[in-house]
Amino acid sequence: MKKVKAEKLTTLQTVGVLTCAILASGLLSLPRTAVEESRTADAWISVLIGGAIAFVAGWIMAKMSQKYPNMTFYQYVQKITGKAVGKVIGLLIVVYFIALAGYETRSVEEITSFFLLEGTPAWAISAPFIWVSLYLCMGGIMAIGRMCQIILPISAFIFVLICLLSLNVFELNHLRPVLAEGVMPVFKALKSTTPTFTGSECLLIITCFMEKPEKATKVVAWGTGIATLFYVTTVFLCIGVFTVEGVVTRTWPFIDLARCFEVDFLVLERFESLLLSIWIMQIFATFSIALYIASVGISQILNVSYSKTLFILIPLIYVLSQIPTNLNEVFSFGGMVGNGAIVLFGILPLPLLLISRWRGGNQ
Repeated sequence: MKKVKAEKLTTLQTVGVLTCAILASGLLSLPRTAVEESRTADAWISVLIGGAIAFVAGWIMAKMSQKYPNMTFYQYVQKITGKAVGKVIGLLIVVYFIALAGYETRSVEEITSFFLLEGTPAWAISAPFIWVSLYLCMGGIMAIGRMCQIILPISAFIFVLICLLSLNVFELNHLRPVLAEGVMPVFKALKSTTPTFTGSECLLIITCFMEKPEKATKVVAWGTGIATLFYVTTVFLCIGVFTVEGVVTRTWPFIDLARCFEVDFLVLERFESLLLSIWIMQIFATFSIALYIASVGISQILNVSYSKTLFILIPLIYVLSQIPTNLNEVFSFGGMVGNGAIVLFGILPLPLLLISRWRGGNQ
């Protein structure tokens, strides 16, 4: 089995990686997808429950990875289920991360071409995005960890600033009365809110790179907690500003939220361009994490060079990102990726953890 280069992430860096893995393009469209399903102002409750579900799933994955602190999931799953089944499961995980990387690439194309660089060819947007990520991934998980440690505070600052400024146009009555139509609409929206929290699955791979893997469960708590706060706030504010009917008519509600106010006393009067520039970095982080994990998987399962795998995956991811022909198909593609994550990481880890305990853990 091919060894992974020994690199260690601090707990803070691991929290940054996990949070960046969860926060991506979903934040920009989540208010619409959540409200479309619930058709009530209580969609933010669905997001809160989705965050709790993500925490439980992440906790299970963290506990399983802690039993094999010196191995990635691709390595220890073969000890749990046997080599043949383990490699099949590992390849399914690789396919998921390749699909996730393709979706994030296409999301960047759509957002950038519509809001920032209108008329720019798609390849001219995605090529620098992909190649810079390739360069970053060549540095390994430590380079990605340091990047996330830098990006996350910047993203959080801009996010909080926009949320505070949007309070000038926020109307609390748009969210009242709470649970007026009962709890069923809240649970109905879970099928669109829960996939948004995919990202904690990266712990299956990066736990073995932590300086203190025993703190993996705390990382799950902080990472999913921060992401849940971001998502709940986004949905809450968008409904409060645009109403339920207004949110469902907007493709990217949070971007429209950043466009609905002007501030004369600040250097920037309009914030959507700043938000998009910052959030593209956030999507870049998610893409890089997915590319790294997919490359590590192929390297360890097929016993090939990690660097060569990176170069092989790049054109595959780009071709995959170009399959959707329009924005609706892009959102459908994202839904398929999210549903795949629920199957792979919402259902699979618990049986594997139970089998691992039954077989006596690390062998």
